[in-house]
Parts: sequence; C-alpha cells; structure tokens
Amino acid sequence: MVVLFGSWPTPVEPMPRLARALGLGDDDLWIKRDDLVGLGGGGNKVRKLEWTLGAAIDEGATTVVTTGAPQSNHARLTAAAAARLGLDVVLVFPGSRGEGAGNLVLDGLFGATVVWSGDAEPAAVAADVAASGGGVLIPFGGSSPVGARGYVDGGRELLAQVPDVDEVVVAVGSGGTMAGLVVALGVDRVLGVHCGAVDEPGRVVANLVAGVDGAVVEPRIRLDQVGAGYGVLSDPVMAALELTARTEGIVLDPVYTGRAMAGLVAAVREGSVAAGRRTVFLHTGGLPGLFGHPEAVARALAGAVDEPWS
Repeated sequence: MVVLFGSWPTPVEPMPRLARALGLGDDDLWIKRDDLVGLGGGGNKVRKLEWTLGAAIDEGATTVVTTGAPQSNHARLTAAAAARLGLDVVLVFPGSRGEGAGNLVLDGLFGATVVWSGDAEPAAVAADVAASGGGVLIPFGGSSPVGARGYVDGGRELLAQVPDVDEVVVAVGSGGTMAGLVVALGVDRVLGVHCGAVDEPGRVVANLVAGVDGAVVEPRIRLDQVGAGYGVLSDPVMAALELTARTEGIVLDPVYTGRAMAGLVAAVREGSVAAGRRTVFLHTGGLPGLFGHPEAVARALAGAVDEPWS
C-alpha cells in the first residue's frame, strides 16, 4: 500500500532574479518546491516515506527503525510520519549526544526514541534494535527501490507541470530521489550533485534505477561540491546559500540543497547549463538542518548589516 502524507502537486516557481544573476534568461530557471510539503517541516523524504511506511504497515509494523546523521532530514520526517500513523519510531545516530539543535529538536518534539551508537556502526545497531524489538527497518535515507518510486511519481508530476523541462538539478544524498527522477525523466535530463553521504554515488543511483525498472544507466553526477567532506561547509556552498536567499528569498541548507545549488552555479559557469534551456532546481527541503550547523549559522549572522538607531 501507499500512504499519503503530502499535498500534491508541490508548486513550481520561476527564479528570474537568480537566473539573471547567473547570466541566464528570466524564464530559464525554475524551482520545484518539495520543501513545502506540509508533513514535519517538509522535504523530499516525504515522497519516499509514502511508499516505505506503506510497505511497513503491510508488514504489520507497530515500530519503525531508521538511521542517519544527527541532522538527518530523513530521520526527522520518519519521526513525523510515524507520529501521524500512530507508530513508535527509533532513530539510531552515530557517536554520542552533543548539543541539540536543528532536526534533533524536531525529533524530540515528534516523540522519537533516539539511540546513540557510540563506536558501533549505526546501521548494525539499527538492525539489532529492529530485530530485538520487532520493528521494521526503514533504509538509510529512505532510499530503496520501493522508496525511489516516490520520485518516479514526483518526476511525472514535474513533467506534467513543465513539459519542456531540459534539465533537473538535484542533490544526491542516499540516491533514491535522483534514481526516481531518472526513471521518470530519463538519464539525460537529470543532473545530480554529490553531497558526500555515500561512497560511489553513481553506482548507488544506478543500482536503485535497476531495482525500480531494470534499466542500466550511467547517471550524470557532479562530484566537485563535496569539498572537505559531508557536513563541512565550503565557500562555494555558502555563496550559493547567500545568493539564493538574497535574490529569491529562498532558504537552502548547507549539506544538500546548498551543494546542489553550488553545483548548478558551477554548471552555468562551465556552460553545461545554458541560457535558452529550461532548468528546474529541485528543492528537497532541509531548513531545520541550517540551524543545526554552527558554522553556517555563524557565517549567516556575520553577513547581517547591523546599524544602531540614531
């Protein structure tokens, strides 16, 4: 079964001021607002959870278990979706509890049980927790052939809204979002930007595509925006956050959508995303993660103009 959490379709909006700042035409650059899905603060994971939690309910789940980084958008939305369905949820994070902010605040608000894995591998701990408590394991990032079907639907929805789309730019975390888009739109129209969440993102996405419809593809993925590593803010990503906010009033996050926008900026400068072609940036959400990233918060505050009233 599939459970419905979102209000579909999400809007597609023009970004003319950002387009002009990048040297594109006013009508060249659009944004698909999957950050505006109502559940749990919104984001791309909602489309996947409609499928993965539907499958969990089919298995008779009363508890679901998943894992991710402490600022995981997937974990936050799994907790929100489980709350809506009346399920218990356990989130397994690496290391030990530090300062709570961003997504961690919402995890607690949604009533999630958080398990810190210490030195153990979080995925192994999550599997043990699920096995010992009778819970159903939801994959990292919600990315499995089942979860990717959420973005087969999302890609078809986008195509109905923008039939002449030439390029869709999307962050690549656990890979399921890009995989679903490739199935719906074709490999030539989807450009992924690697965010450092997995090794060999091309292989991960290709395997997910094959798991959905059997196709053999070579995904188009930029690898140049990972910088010093997952979770480490780079200057191009911070510049992308500021440019998007100051031209369109749209907030990106420093790990996923910020990297995706930095990749889009780089692609325009190289000429692979060009004027006269219809490009759609998929906003996959992640706003709470901005407030859980101390460096991004500090640099954003430093960019404010403080003038005393006289």
